[in-house]
Amino acid sequence: MSLSGFERLWITAGVLAGAALPGLGQYPGQITKPDKNAPTLRAVAVLEWTGDETHPKASRLIPVTVFDGQELEDGSVYMARPEPLALEGEVEYQLQQDGKPVGLFDIQNSGREQGSWVGFGKWKPLPRPRPVTAQVAKIDEDDAQSDTPVLHRKHGAGDVGGSGSDSGSGAGSAPPDPDRPTLHKGGDASSGDSSGGGDSGSGSGSDGGSGSAHASDPDRPTLHKGGDASGGDSAGSGTSSGSSTSASTTASNSDRPKLKKKSSEDEGYVEDVASVTDPDRPHLGRGKTEGFSGSVLPSLMGIPADMQQEVAVSDLKSRPVHPWGYSWANPDDEAKMKEQLEDIARTLLGLGQPAAPAKPAAKTAKTVTPTHKITKPASPPVPASLGDEQFRVFELAYGSGATMVLSAHTDGSNGPMKFVTLVAQPDLYGNVAVLVKNVTDAAHLDDAPRMRLVDAVDAMADNRGELLFELRGASQRQFALYRVLRGQATRIFVSGGDAIGTPTGE
Repeated sequence: MSLSGFERLWITAGVLAGAALPGLGQYPGQITKPDKNAPTLRAVAVLEWTGDETHPKASRLIPVTVFDGQELEDGSVYMARPEPLALEGEVEYQLQQDGKPVGLFDIQNSGREQGSWVGFGKWKPLPRPRPVTAQVAKIDEDDAQSDTPVLHRKHGAGDVGGSGSDSGSGAGSAPPDPDRPTLHKGGDASSGDSSGGGDSGSGSGSDGGSGSAHASDPDRPTLHKGGDASGGDSAGSGTSSGSSTSASTTASNSDRPKLKKKSSEDEGYVEDVASVTDPDRPHLGRGKTEGFSGSVLPSLMGIPADMQQEVAVSDLKSRPVHPWGYSWANPDDEAKMKEQLEDIARTLLGLGQPAAPAKPAAKTAKTVTPTHKITKPASPPVPASLGDEQFRVFELAYGSGATMVLSAHTDGSNGPMKFVTLVAQPDLYGNVAVLVKNVTDAAHLDDAPRMRLVDAVDAMADNRGELLFELRGASQRQFALYRVLRGQATRIFVSGGDAIGTPTGE
């Protein structure tokens, strides 16, 4: 088997990583994060179970595709060493219904069942979202006293005592200007200028005394020390020019921004290389989550009548939820489209319209009929019933319109049971335009398998949904993806090659 471009990329990355091991040993603390634009693997599988979904009697997970960033690979054989990559232990799948997540399924082990790889594990509910902590804005009570803009916290009159205020008690001091910008200390201001001397005392060495050049210019900003205010300006009558400058360079500032360490959420996935047989092999799962426990559920053998199916997706990236349900602008349009598809299905199944009831024979004897009596019109014939009818409508891309899928079968009373599956879209005139028409019977399932819709799924992470069908034969089955685009439905993938016949109507 030839290597794809993505596999060659992994081999090249492994060679480069092996060559760089001596250099990494010199600095083991540095971990290089992968490129954000690098493609990530995305696996699609089908979960099958019997019983209740949260407590199934038996279950299994069947891999379908693995998207490597370029092509859709067969999930049952992709990088099988010996089990496929999609069925490695601790790989986590997200269960989806109509594009909405409904639960998780963790792979515990895998094995071969009737010649095909299947995975076994345990269903888990979705994790509860973390409560969002309300961010309460802090209110500065000091600034609430005035609307005057300041560069730092504005202190009230009660915070400054004695003769150490900026207004000064000496002669010739300038009156306080409320519009004057001031640069205050970064520490506690409760004890900075409160002991006589300092910046504004009446001593000879203060800035606020008589004859001071500082007092002559009231608009001149002042730079105070950034250290602890309790020991900077409270002792004696020292000046604030020399000592405050040297102290501000060494003192720590509580308002200075710091470089925080990288949180644990940004750290890449790292595991012990010695415990892995192939260190260059990519991984789909995040690893075992908290609270993971429980034994492997018993195997689901064959195809029981009460078996249910659900889409499962595994992806390293968290992508936004994209529901596939279509909302009709007029509910009457949905009923009209469904009725037209049912008529087409009855015609393909050979049911047709039942014959109209025969009219009663005319009476030979003359009878007097009252003129006021009105004959009731005959009721229309009841259409033939469709067994196990399923009708679903999808919007496979935003603004793409409705894509309808109808499947049904006969009751088998008149020969072998017949099956029909239709994929259609409304045309410009409000009628049904059939894109895929699959008709088969129970006697020819290996030549023309029956198409059974599983769900819509985004297999290539391009925000566009594909229709996932099960192609069920008499003794074997496959899974196929159909892309509906520009009024055509094209099969873009089928698992297992061409092991069974091609569905009719393509």
